[in-house]
Amino acid sequence: MRATVLCFSGLDPSGGAGLQADIEAIGQSGAHAAIACTALTVQNSQQVFGFEATSKELLLAQAHAVVGDLPIKAIKSGMLGTTDNIAALAEFLREHPEYKYVLDPVLVANSGGSLGDQATLVKAFVELIPLADIITPNTVELRALTGLDDLDAATQKLFEMGAKAVLVKGGHEDTPDYIRNALFVNGKLISETRCPRLAGEYHGSGCSLASFIAGRLAQGDSVKVAVHHAETWLFGVLKQAETPVEGGQKIPKRF
Repeated sequence: MRATVLCFSGLDPSGGAGLQADIEAIGQSGAHAAIACTALTVQNSQQVFGFEATSKELLLAQAHAVVGDLPIKAIKSGMLGTTDNIAALAEFLREHPEYKYVLDPVLVANSGGSLGDQATLVKAFVELIPLADIITPNTVELRALTGLDDLDAATQKLFEMGAKAVLVKGGHEDTPDYIRNALFVNGKLISETRCPRLAGEYHGSGCSLASFIAGRLAQGDSVKVAVHHAETWLFGVLKQAETPVEGGQKIPKRF
């Protein structure tokens, strides 16, 4: 059977982000997706209205149910929602150090809706940072995680907190013509990409990118190679994105 990525993420009813984005992106990477649902959200492609988090007991029960059943090679986490769920995931990761782990530190939806108390979640994420093979923050999340405005200083702060590799995503920066992503490993910049900035906002792009990286890591790629494949793939699906509401966020067309 294909290498499997176990995703700890929330359910987005619109199908643009969250677990559906994970499943589609991982499938496109060539791997298989398994699911440990962290929360049920109330949202559409444009706005988050609320959520109800899974208990840590149920979350771990979901994960343990598939561990002996599927060839899990990697873990990807997105929305975790509560400090209990963050602690539960950390416990699970320490039990399984053989798995690659991609941490997408989701704090808010791209539409701005809350996916948990940000200040509380930021403190709890400290436990996950040293367990991750790569962390994929956008610049808003990077500044929130570190408390620093300067991006270079903030990136280095993550390494001081135990990070192994960090992909800084520049979509929220004021660069009207392009988006710059920068990959750092062990505190050093090893690659950067610049792609043309596409018009509009996209729902689920971060989930998709992190999940594709996890899928490639599960199949044996290095971090640098996995990121390269994921960025190339994501740009293609964003160019084909569909618009559910005129003037609103677009949903990447991952197939």
